[in-house]
Formats: sequence, C-alpha cells, structure tokens
Amino acid sequence: MKVSLRWLKESVEIDQAPPELAEMLTMAGLEVEGLEHKGQGLDNVTVSKILDIHPHPRADRLSICQLDAGKGEVSVVCGAPNISKGMVVPLALPGTTLPNGMRIKESKIRGELSYGMLLAEDEMNLTDDHAGIMVLPHDLTPGEPLSGAMDLEDWILEITLTPNRIDCASAIGIAREIGALTKKPVTMPDIRFETSDKKIDDLAQVTIIDPEGCPRYSAGLAEGVTIGPSPFWMRYRLHASGIRAINNVVDITNYVLLELGQSLHAFDYYELGDRRIVVKRAELGDVFTTLDGQDRDLNDQTLMICDGQQQVAVAGIMGGLNSEITENTTTVLVESAYFSPTSIRRSSKWLSLATEASYRFERDIDVEGTAFALKRSLALIARLAGGVVAEGIIDCYPRPWSAPEIILRVDKANEFLGMSIDKREIVDSLSGLNMEVEEQDHNKLLVKPPAFRGDVTREADLFEEIARLVGYDNIPVTLPLIRPTEEEQPELSLRDRCKALLVGIGFTEIITYSFVSPQSADMLGAEENSDLRSFVKLLNPLSQEQSVMRTSLIPGLLSTVRLNTVRGQTDLRIFEWGKSYIQGSEELPHERNILAALVTGMRSRQTWYGKLQEFDFYDIKGIAENIFEELGIPEPEYGRTAPKEGFGPREYARIFSSGTEIGVLGGVSKETLAGYELENKAYILELDIDALLPLVAWVKKFTSLAKFPAVRRDISLIANRSLESAMLIKIIRGMGKGLIESVDVFDVYQGEQIDPAKKALAVRISYRSSKRTLTDDEVNTIHEKVIGEIRRQTGGRLRDGSPHTD
Repeated sequence: MKVSLRWLKESVEIDQAPPELAEMLTMAGLEVEGLEHKGQGLDNVTVSKILDIHPHPRADRLSICQLDAGKGEVSVVCGAPNISKGMVVPLALPGTTLPNGMRIKESKIRGELSYGMLLAEDEMNLTDDHAGIMVLPHDLTPGEPLSGAMDLEDWILEITLTPNRIDCASAIGIAREIGALTKKPVTMPDIRFETSDKKIDDLAQVTIIDPEGCPRYSAGLAEGVTIGPSPFWMRYRLHASGIRAINNVVDITNYVLLELGQSLHAFDYYELGDRRIVVKRAELGDVFTTLDGQDRDLNDQTLMICDGQQQVAVAGIMGGLNSEITENTTTVLVESAYFSPTSIRRSSKWLSLATEASYRFERDIDVEGTAFALKRSLALIARLAGGVVAEGIIDCYPRPWSAPEIILRVDKANEFLGMSIDKREIVDSLSGLNMEVEEQDHNKLLVKPPAFRGDVTREADLFEEIARLVGYDNIPVTLPLIRPTEEEQPELSLRDRCKALLVGIGFTEIITYSFVSPQSADMLGAEENSDLRSFVKLLNPLSQEQSVMRTSLIPGLLSTVRLNTVRGQTDLRIFEWGKSYIQGSEELPHERNILAALVTGMRSRQTWYGKLQEFDFYDIKGIAENIFEELGIPEPEYGRTAPKEGFGPREYARIFSSGTEIGVLGGVSKETLAGYELENKAYILELDIDALLPLVAWVKKFTSLAKFPAVRRDISLIANRSLESAMLIKIIRGMGKGLIESVDVFDVYQGEQIDPAKKALAVRISYRSSKRTLTDDEVNTIHEKVIGEIRRQTGGRLRDGSPHTD
C-alpha cells in the first residue's frame, strides 16, 4: 500500500517529519517498508513559455522553440507533436540529471543549438504519460522552479498491511490511525454536489437475487459526462500509488478506491440492457470476456453483475468489455457494493484473477461505507467530467449491519498487557478509533467497534488496540509466569543431541515446506498402494506444487540438492528433522517424526597430501553408526531386503535394533536422481524417531578401564560372497561366553586368487575377562569353538596357511 503524505495531510494534521511518522506507524502495527521522496532531482527544471516555433531546417519532424526561460530567451529543439505558441512547459536546463539518469547538456541537434530539453511527464517520473510535452498552467511565471511552482515535493509511504487491517488500505484509513495516535481529528472528503431534477429511480433499477453474495449494492448516475484525461494532480497521485491513469471517470473510481478503500465500477449506462442491474450467480459453463480481453470460464459459484439481458462484470473482481467506459460514453452508472469475502475469494481463485478490487473485498471492507464512497465519486464526476448527477442513489441493503457488543474488563486488560492503564485513558484510546464506548461499572466497558473494523470481534482484539495506541515500546519487558512441569520431553532432547552431532561432523540443517506436489511420489517411483501416495490434501492450496502434505522428507532433501547444484554447489552434507504425514483410515493423519540426512559429491578436497574422495555407501553408514553410538542404541543391525521407494537395489539396508526397524539407508536410485536432474550419486539416511525413542540410552554409564590384558586372535576365512559381515560378527559374539571384548573385520578380498563366487574376510577378535587374566588354553578352546561354529553356519573355511592364533 502506497500513500502520499500530502494526501494524508488533507484529512489529518501531521506535525511529524516523514521518518518520525514512519516510525510511529510501524510501532503501531502498520509497518512502513519504504519512504520515497517525490519531486527530487528536478532542481534545474524550470517553468518556461514558448514564444515562437520554427521548423527545423534539416529535419521534418523537429521544431525549434524560442522560449522565455525567466532570465532570458533560449532556443530548444523539440520533436513533440503537441507544442504550440504560448504554451507554458517544463524546461530542463543544461546540467540537469533526470530521475531516469539522463543528463541534459547543451548540444547541437542536426546543426541547431538546443539549450536544454522540454520534458514529458514520464521523463520526470510524475506520471506514465509520454504523449507529448507536459502542459503547465498559464499563470505560472517563467524561470520559477517547477517543483515549487507545481507543489510536486511529496513523500510516499509504502506500508505493509496484515490481512486483518484492510481498513488501512486507503488514505482515510491511514489518516484515522494517525489521528488516533496523535489525538487529532480526521476530516472526511467533500461529497457535496448539485443534482438534476431527474430521479435515479426513474432511470435505473437494481435487483439482488443472491443477498448472501451481495449484502449491499449502491448505485448512482451522472449524465452529460465528457470523457477525457484527468487533471494532473489526480494522475500524479495515482501514479505515485502505482495505478495507471486511463480517463477521468475510470481514474475517479480508482482514486476513490485509494482514498476510501471502497472499490467502485463505472458502467456505460446506455450499454446496460433494460437499464437495470441484476446481481446473481453464473451458471456452470458460462464464458465471460473481462476488461483485459480474456475469456473466463465461470462456475456456478461465481457472483456476476448482469443487466437485463447479459452479464456485464465479475462481481468484486473485474468488469466486462461489453459495458466499459469509452470516449463516446455520456452517461455513467456507478456501482458501490459490498460482496461476501468468501464468494470473492473463491471466484478469484477459480478464475486465477487477482485485482485491487478483489484484494479488498476478500478481506472484508466497510459495508457501511458504500454510500459515502458512491457520493464521493459522483461529486468528483460532476467536478472533473462535467456530469450532472441524478437525484438520489439506489441503495439495496436488505439486512443492515449492526455493531457487535464487546465487554472489556479493565483489570483483565492491564493484567494481559502487564501495565496499569487508567480506565479513562482506555476509553479515550478506543474512542479515538471511532469505537462507541459505554461505562458499565468501575471495571467494565461496553465497546462497539465501527463497521470498517471487522477484525475486532472479541475482548482480546481490544487489548491489542490498546497496546497499539499506548505503544508497544512502552509495554514493560517481563518474563511470563510459567508453571514448571514435571513432564519430560525426550523428543526435544533427542533432537538437540542429533542436531549437535550432525553439525559437529560438517552437516548443515535445512528446513523445507511440509506442503509438496503429488508428483513427489512419482519422482520416488512409489507404487499405487504405497504409503507415499497416502496424501493429506489441502483444501485451499497455494498452488498445485504445494497441494498435499509430505509423506517423506526425501523430496525436500533432493530438491535442496538440485537448487544448490544449479548454483554450482555440488558437495553437500545436509539433514532435516521434521514430520511426515500419512493419511490412513482415521480422520486425522498418522504423523511420524523423521530424521533424514543426505551426502553427495566429494567427501574431501584434493590436497598435496590426499586425493579427491567421493561419498559412498559406507560414509552414510558411518554417519548412522556415529548417531547410534551417541544415543547408546544397542547392537544396530543392517539387513538387505527389497529397497524402499527412491533407493537403488545394490547399496541399501534396513536398520534394526532389538528387533525393531528404526530406519533405512542407501544410495538414491538412478531414476530418482534423473527425475531431480541430478548427476552425482547421493546417499540418504532416514531414521524413524518414534521407533528410536524407546531404545535411547538417556544416561551414559561409566565403564572403568580394563585391569587385565587382552588376548587377540585373527581369523582369515573364505566364504560365499553373499555372507554379510554382520552375521559373521553375530556368530562370533554368540560363542564368546562373555569373554569377547570386540570383533573387527579388518580386510576383505575378492579377486583372481579365489573362486569368483567367494570372498576372503579377515577378522580380529579381542578376548578379555574383567575378573582375571585369561590363559592361552582358555582362549584357544573358545577360539576353536568359534571357528567350528563359523564353519557350521556359513560353510566357510580357513584360508590355507592362515594362522588363527597369535
């Protein structure tokens, strides 16, 4: 929302400097994002008068203008089509730098000296008009600085509004806020105009068939209108507010929109069939051509403005080509209505069409303000377009609005704000916001908010208004009183431990949207009955790309990799802690806490002492083992089964502990990588936090250093290639009788010296007792049993010549 400071000063007295005003509004909840000083850069642009015009001797389309520049006569070459003798025009003298960066200097154009440049409005960033040289009022004095002569200097405040403060999407709305904050009265715009002896009821009719969609419709009529350009002051304000000028009548409707926040629409009266307006819903399959020339497919929920024969506008969004204001229009019917916010929001979404009007109607404008805004537009039409206004207005308002009644407790307000505000100060503050306040007793106030404050519906809303006016910066900073709870939250503690560990080994945490596209399941290769397709669908999604809740964190990780890859960052270690949402048979979805980590690219950079090393399966497995060691997860096991969606078939494992599946890890499938346009391999670890929680060792126990020496034995074994080292370790530990301290696989060989279907494994076993020193005989006895059990369960054999004792 952009608003002119000069415009605000027409409604309320403002003593603050622009930066101070911006700070005051920001602290009151209306964030001023920017301040633009208009009229700057025009110091060397002066008023001049064309004394004479001669054709350029060497250019058919150029003229030589002799100008009175105030301090003397100058000659300027100009090619504008609208210049004439006696015109008063702006002259940029040599040395001037225009807002667009152009620097004016004395030069020769086709051999003729030009002392400066005559300017159009857009060249000075006053409006977007470039049809010709700007024509100034005849009473201006040549040589006078243009900025001062035309009173161009102004400040534009760019204000960011929260959705509930649509009442401030207008100059009057901001002026009301300033008035409340500074305790200054607010003056409303002039709506006085003379009327003809013709009554509007004899000229037009309005029928509301759908009062739910249109609770109020006001209309007025002006005859004898002359369509033409708006005066400069109006075009200047519209341009500063970001709206393009079209013609005087259309500009008036836009001007009132910015001034009062009420969207208006002007119809060519003689293009309305039967000279009547009918408000009703469209029928499914209807097609309507809007002002932008686009054919719009309507549904049966789209509220339409019709005449006696056809549709003429999409209610609250955009008018139609068949009734627009043209240069031939002489009689205008002006619409000022209130439409249901829900109806407009649905229609805008359906049509994929958002306008200044729909922005306001969607957020619930002032239902009581339609008649005032209508009269303001009619007054401007009479003044600027020569219109003669018909007597009276049509105002269809079947169910008039009544103000809600809210009980405000003074002690509760002070308790809520942590302050001691006097009741009289509260009454004055709320009254300054145009609220009716009645004292019920020493503690209670009955408050009735105005219609333009539809966001104030309960006592807590009044607390907020009091806080705004008192000043958020005046509220003392205190810590809230919180009752301590004995309930522990293990999930939060686990999250912090996991995050600290991953960050410590070089990972970066990411946070992605919980809203994803349904195609995310396709990208992972999910089957039709997969949980990955059990989406929770959003009723009102922002877009198709964010229309369902995620069923996995993997799409977010891969999307982040793609985003970084296109920016040249291919070596990544990232993780996310978040929820997945699976829609089951119950009403609420099944939510799971998930920790997902991904590595891709190079593990280390090339240096003089080392080579480039790419991440592989064992890197992601090592990260999992680091987490399990930190959390004290007992004996995690890795099992090879059919891979989960999104993972490749070769490098993949499911993770178990104490018989419970706690996660998966592996390489992303080639198909999934191709779907995300990724070339480098990527490896993912996904842990089910809810399954992991019961297994976590929350207290770390100290184990004293061993008092007795260890005895180590190595085994070199040839076994089938399908044998997993985890099974081998399990067999060894099972035979240890509590005397095996550790088992480590320290070598694996597959090559020409052994059968291609076999592999060689080298295992080191450490035997130790916590009570005594083990003898060689004890160790040899257990070791031989271990070897025998390995042979029995795996079919493996010791390598020839391989020692199995120290």
